[in-house]
Amino acid sequence: MTDKRGGTGGLTGTVEKGNAVDVVDLRMYFPVRRGLLKRKVADVKALDGISFSIKPGETLGLVGESGCGKTTVGRCIMRLYKPTGGILLFEGTNITDSRENQLRAIRRKLAMVFQDPYSSLDPRVNSGNIVGEPLRIHNLTKSKKAYEERVAELFTMTGLSPDMTDRYPHEFSGGQRQRLSIARALAGDPTLIVCDEPISALDVSMQAQILNLLIELQGNNNKLSYLFISHDLLAVQYISHRVAVMYLGRIVETAASDELYKHTLHPYSQALLSAQPLPDPIAEETRSRIILEGDVPTPLNPPSGCSFHPRCPRAKKECADSTPALIDAGNGHFVACHNF
Repeated sequence: MTDKRGGTGGLTGTVEKGNAVDVVDLRMYFPVRRGLLKRKVADVKALDGISFSIKPGETLGLVGESGCGKTTVGRCIMRLYKPTGGILLFEGTNITDSRENQLRAIRRKLAMVFQDPYSSLDPRVNSGNIVGEPLRIHNLTKSKKAYEERVAELFTMTGLSPDMTDRYPHEFSGGQRQRLSIARALAGDPTLIVCDEPISALDVSMQAQILNLLIELQGNNNKLSYLFISHDLLAVQYISHRVAVMYLGRIVETAASDELYKHTLHPYSQALLSAQPLPDPIAEETRSRIILEGDVPTPLNPPSGCSFHPRCPRAKKECADSTPALIDAGNGHFVACHNF
């Protein structure tokens, strides 16, 4: 898949007026407790100081291996998790330490589409009420007729027939259920949707349809931003304006989509891209792969310095001694590597 989406994007970790989201030095540690008294003995460092921003109308793709912290980022932005440290700004408002009653109004502008559309939908509620729930919670319609018209509009926007409002989730196909999840996410007229592996549970043809739907919806609303979390590098390239690569709770590289895929700088990003299957069988057979040695370290006891150095083919002493900062490589391309 290729899509010339264009897009600028601010400097990594730079707070700029008008950004949809600013994440600054975000940390999320989960305590490990043992013994009868459940004393804390260690921390699982799911996120260990990451920074990025998303502009209105922009899609940031977040990629990396399973367990690198991608989903945790999305859940922190949604404030389903309270971050251990750092700052979260949503449209300039600091929501890092906001209480639930303060988050209620903000959450109308934040929405999330989950990986499994079936488990994220209440099987006891019909689809019309599922989609209309945000309308009721935030009092967004003034009458029953306006409510029904808005639900029908949301169904139509996402490629579903308004005649399906009486159906229950089990009566939909997997792709239709994900469309239902997207319709529910759109109900509050959000400015940011966190898409957490939204196509991984779907077949290939349906994946393309959902990606195209998301792009179409953004094209119709130039203020709608996405954080698109996925391990599918081709899907991320297709839908994203910018891409950030994560490894063990840290961002190691970020750039505009075309720039990152054409001029990959970090050794981990290069290995990740070399493992992605290509649609062209001849190119797939003739290309060289980068095989990484060893296993992904545990976030319970991450390596010193650069967390990638135990598996990096270009590692040197400095890599084990100090953590590299994201360096501006030019053209909006940032990389965290001592060898750059």
